[in-house]
Amino acid sequence: MAIDRRARSRTLLAAAALLFTVPAAVAAPPTLAPEVEREIIAPEGVAFQPSPSDEEGAIDRFATYTMALAKRDYDAAYAMLRLSFQASNPRLEWEMNLRKRPEIWADGTIRILRLSWYSDPAGQPPGLYAAFDFRGDRKDKTMDCGYVVVHRGAPGSAFTVVRTDTSEVPSNLLEDGVPKADVLHQLPCYLGKGIATAF
Repeated sequence: MAIDRRARSRTLLAAAALLFTVPAAVAAPPTLAPEVEREIIAPEGVAFQPSPSDEEGAIDRFATYTMALAKRDYDAAYAMLRLSFQASNPRLEWEMNLRKRPEIWADGTIRILRLSWYSDPAGQPPGLYAAFDFRGDRKDKTMDCGYVVVHRGAPGSAFTVVRTDTSEVPSNLLEDGVPKADVLHQLPCYLGKGIATAF
């Protein structure tokens, strides 16, 4: 099964989620608290459990990538994309599309809502995938939401970014910090527990 984040169920639960801050410099890979939703998807009959080093590597790549985007370091962010992703997203076009949306990644502070693991998913290059669903809340009362998927082809190799989608939700489409029902289906968001704004 291909990793299609838009087709995922968008269960709306009201509960607390981890506030994940990407600092100006990351001395060590951040970790996620148990409150973050987690799921593991593996081929039928295959027992798989990500190791602490798997999670550390995936989170480190996610944090480094999002921090580069927050700082508008497009060279660094583009270098983290898998080569096949780069091939389908030429450098200048990729950067131009990001520059057209200056609100996205504006403050570098996001809340990870769910971490999903995929081991050797059908129809994808083999390896380990980690998908981070997130939302970002800005001081102007707008929000971002979306996902970043990272991939590692072999144990010990570095994770690369293989898929990402982010949308801005303007304040007029939010009610008490939550996207209005009629716009939820248009967003690449899994809000889950993170739909709550009271922690």
